[in-house]
Amino acid sequence: MADPVADMTDQDLEPMLEAVRDFIRKEVIPREAEIDEKDEVPDVLREAAKRMGLFGFTIPEQYGGLGLGIVDQCRLLIEVGYGTPALRSMFSTNVGIAGGVIMDAGTPEQKEHWLPRLASGEAVASFALTEPDAGSDPGDMRTSAVRDGDRWVLNGAKRYITNAPIADVFMVFARTDPDARSSRGISTFIVPAGTPGLTVGPRDHKMGQFGAWTADVNLDDVRVPADAVVGGDGGVHTGFLTAMRCLSTGRLLLAAACVGMCRRLIDESVRFASDRRQGGKPIASHQLVQAMIADSVTETMAARALVLDAARAYADGSDRRTGPAAAKYFCSETVGRVADRAVQVHGGAGYMRSVPVERFYRDARLFRIYEGTSQIQQVIIARQTLGEAAG
Repeated sequence: MADPVADMTDQDLEPMLEAVRDFIRKEVIPREAEIDEKDEVPDVLREAAKRMGLFGFTIPEQYGGLGLGIVDQCRLLIEVGYGTPALRSMFSTNVGIAGGVIMDAGTPEQKEHWLPRLASGEAVASFALTEPDAGSDPGDMRTSAVRDGDRWVLNGAKRYITNAPIADVFMVFARTDPDARSSRGISTFIVPAGTPGLTVGPRDHKMGQFGAWTADVNLDDVRVPADAVVGGDGGVHTGFLTAMRCLSTGRLLLAAACVGMCRRLIDESVRFASDRRQGGKPIASHQLVQAMIADSVTETMAARALVLDAARAYADGSDRRTGPAAAKYFCSETVGRVADRAVQVHGGAGYMRSVPVERFYRDARLFRIYEGTSQIQQVIIARQTLGEAAG
């Protein structure tokens, strides 16, 4: 992937961050219960996100995006993460790991055709990598692509694909060399929705993160032109490396969103502990309640520092593997602990569906699974650190 655009100065970025904070608090938070109940982000919020440029925050300005560097992308996602994760999923997946495929490896023609549409929100992209038998290890991929004259024929199935029910285009990873070992011989294809043979299954009914839609994607003799290969002829068999680079940046953005959720959970806990009275005084005066909040504040501060430090190392090219993995691992585990404490601070109220911390408790659990489980992040970190000794 090309080096990120230089990050803005605080003076340049702050007005945008302030606008996003205002949007989250005044427009998104009041509708979170509705989003959770209906499993849908209202169109009014989608259109507002488009107008703010959120659908194109990673895309270079020449293609109509905001062109934020990776550090500023993380700062933005910390603010977005304060609200329901369905909002982040709606646009960040679109221009993060999915749109990132074209930014990373697309031909000039592919970039000119798709990036302006993604940046404006006119088109939504999905990252179709995970399969029923190839989740944490894409090297076990079974989806195939066979050359047939001037066409490729794709067959296979993808699972848990974010934004699939509303996607206009899919970045489909398929094995183009069946004899290649493990992760080798994989290519990426741009497959528009509506292509004959491509079907999307019913929306998954998940534990949490309602409003963030996922579904299976099936490919039955899907025929696409030769120029559908991301990167053109030079992109054949390079799909795995493209996926790994896009997932590295995606992990930084997920980590940042986790930090934002931690901040929200702390604010909800502080508000409840200050208002809830027991024995004639707020429960905030109880030292064990204070200890839980102190632990959450400390871990959140550490998580934020790690994300931004890892993003800076990614931007200068000094570390594009260990840092993103460590940030995603630590921040996703941290938000789970912070959410658990928030429910505990709320007591019985924290177990009720009408209370925000109960919803975030369910939402937080997914961060430790998608875009590489915590265990996969541990493997990446260990192998990068131990080198050949790791085997």
